[in-house]
Amino acid sequence: MNTSEKNEIIQLFEHHFNEKVQYFELLPPSGSYRQYCRLTNENRSVIGALNSDVKENTAFLSFTNHFYHKGIRVPEIYAVSSDLKKYLQEDLGNTTLFAYLSKTRESEGFSENVISKYKKVLTALPKIQIIAGREIDYSVCYPREAFDKQSMMWDLNYFKYYFLKLAKIHFDEQALEDDFQLFSNYLLSASSNYFMYRDFQSRNVMLKNDEVYFIDYQGGRSGALQYDLASLLYDGKADIPESVRQQLYDFYISELKKLMKVDEERFAAYFKGFVLIRIMQAMGAYGFRGFYEKKEHFLKSIPYALKNLEYLLKDLNLPVKMPELVNVLMQLSKSEVLKEIGRVKSNLTVRITSFSYKKGIPEDPSGNGGGHVFDCRAINNPGRYEEYKKLSGKDLAVQEFLEQKSEIRLFLDPVKLLVEQSVKVYLERGFTHLSINFGCTGGQHRSVYSAEKISDFLQNNYPVNVVLIHREQENW
Repeated sequence: MNTSEKNEIIQLFEHHFNEKVQYFELLPPSGSYRQYCRLTNENRSVIGALNSDVKENTAFLSFTNHFYHKGIRVPEIYAVSSDLKKYLQEDLGNTTLFAYLSKTRESEGFSENVISKYKKVLTALPKIQIIAGREIDYSVCYPREAFDKQSMMWDLNYFKYYFLKLAKIHFDEQALEDDFQLFSNYLLSASSNYFMYRDFQSRNVMLKNDEVYFIDYQGGRSGALQYDLASLLYDGKADIPESVRQQLYDFYISELKKLMKVDEERFAAYFKGFVLIRIMQAMGAYGFRGFYEKKEHFLKSIPYALKNLEYLLKDLNLPVKMPELVNVLMQLSKSEVLKEIGRVKSNLTVRITSFSYKKGIPEDPSGNGGGHVFDCRAINNPGRYEEYKKLSGKDLAVQEFLEQKSEIRLFLDPVKLLVEQSVKVYLERGFTHLSINFGCTGGQHRSVYSAEKISDFLQNNYPVNVVLIHREQENW
């Protein structure tokens, strides 16, 4: 944003509110070419937007006005410049659903607090798709009015040229093109007269005053219900556990049934197809922004997309045969090179081990003989209860028990501080090994949970190589 553009946005604020701007902050860039800023004074805080794509702005402003008057929580639009390239909107704060998820997950895992936020989103989604979608002006859609054959082929070729080719995946181009045709024709046979948000994922949901608000729907068009649900539940870096994903899917279906009749079997059959095309579209974006534009943030999403793809391929069962496409996807899911892309490395390896005190404290194979040993035995033990005896700290039921019926959070908070202190110093001094050990009675529940949480915490916040070992796993 140059000085002239900044001054024009400030003037738009001052003219509309008849107040002076006291503070101007340019916000970090996102995945788009739009630019955002925050303008504040003692009375208010407003978000300013700059986008030279007038057609895209027209779609966003039209959809926003429609949603706002239908009771959908979207940012209120305060003022728009005469050239339609700048506008002021409500400041919804800085907390996206993804940011909330990332922070909360460190201390609680994918807890009921997180699930409750997702349920609020899924309560609103059918209303956006059906109630708001009935009277929306699709003539302003950009670049297409519908997720039609052309849109699907754009996404599939985006995936082919910006991911497969840049990732050096081998394929028969004509055979793959034939499969794309069959696949898109199958998806087009689904009911599609609903509003399709297009990019319905955790970074486009804002949390304000414990309510959910929606942004970045300017790419919306008519389409199938399954696409937006797939976008949210298979949102790469959100990394939703499969058991939670199924719970949220069922919740959405129950909300959808309040508005229309649902053939659950037919809905589910198409759902996997839309999950697949959404993953492919996202990977095309990761390839373009990451491989081509060298933006590291997008490269870091690739391993998560591959994880979703690997799970989906286990039980795809689509009614159309696409041998070349399946071959390509299998190559991707097994690529160790791609799984390592975007993982920032350093010379520091942190070895995190869960263990049973009955079998002694683990030795440090690096030879340093140092590090931390944390005793988890003061934590309420799930292993004393019959329903948890055959489970481990990696299972959702055990995680929920520890998060809701034990002092695990009070235990892990100071652990993080101690571990952080060591990691920071080790990185500064160029040390190569650090060991962190969590012990409990059987090495099955509390120590495993703690090791998993500290592993996630370090991988999400520091450029270290984490080696995670559950020593007693073979005995579970």
